[in-house]
Amino acid sequence: MSTAPTEKKLSLIVASLLPYLRRYARALTGDQQTGDKYAATTLEALLSDRSVFDEIESPKVALFHAFHLIWASAGAPTGEDETGLAKRAQAHLRRLTPNTREALLLHTIEEFTLDEVAEIMGTDADEVEHLLGVAQSEMTESINGRVMVIEDEAIIALDLQGIVADMGHQITGVASIASEAVKLAKETQPDLILSDIQLADGSSGIDAVNDILKGAADTPVIFITAFPERLLTGDRPEPAFVITKPYSEDQVRSAVSQAMFFASTETLVS
Repeated sequence: MSTAPTEKKLSLIVASLLPYLRRYARALTGDQQTGDKYAATTLEALLSDRSVFDEIESPKVALFHAFHLIWASAGAPTGEDETGLAKRAQAHLRRLTPNTREALLLHTIEEFTLDEVAEIMGTDADEVEHLLGVAQSEMTESINGRVMVIEDEAIIALDLQGIVADMGHQITGVASIASEAVKLAKETQPDLILSDIQLADGSSGIDAVNDILKGAADTPVIFITAFPERLLTGDRPEPAFVITKPYSEDQVRSAVSQAMFFASTETLVS
């Protein structure tokens, strides 16, 4: 049993952790608005009952545990009002083994240890390890798509291409500046975009993506940045998928798998 922080200190801690809870919630739901709604609901619940911070030593683990309780009690819904191909994606998600995506995201994207994931999900480390194995096999075997990379550092671009290709996806091309990215996307029509934020000529990956999405609004995007909190404020339209630099191969694989599940494309395997 730990000594919980004071109310003021706890508020500051939660505020600093909120961008990462938003990232997890958005990746889990595949949507900024839906993910942010669950994050906000978690905060509302904590206003009336903060006992979780008395029971769990790590404030970050406690916050994510509170979210998981709400998520699980709601039946882990993911866009039940979707139509067409997006509805097919959601239907496939509901056929996956329960708790596998949660475990995968918590461990790979949010970088919790197996023991921390177990504490968040109310299980044990052995079960988490089993869920991770199931998640990797179920998700990577069920998706296939065309991926475009926007990255100005050649070594990183090659690394991303290798990871994505090893997953069975096709690389449509690599762009190092915004104008090149917009042109490439128009020509190749990718199912997923992996994008850096700051590009070689001073142009912006965000601006490039916004231009691309004007003509392909359903294309999922994964941003790779050293400052994820700047893209997770909840104050404006923001990405559902964000990877922190320096990234690991597991983080890229997990984010790509998650994003592909929400792609409204014919490449989704039934």
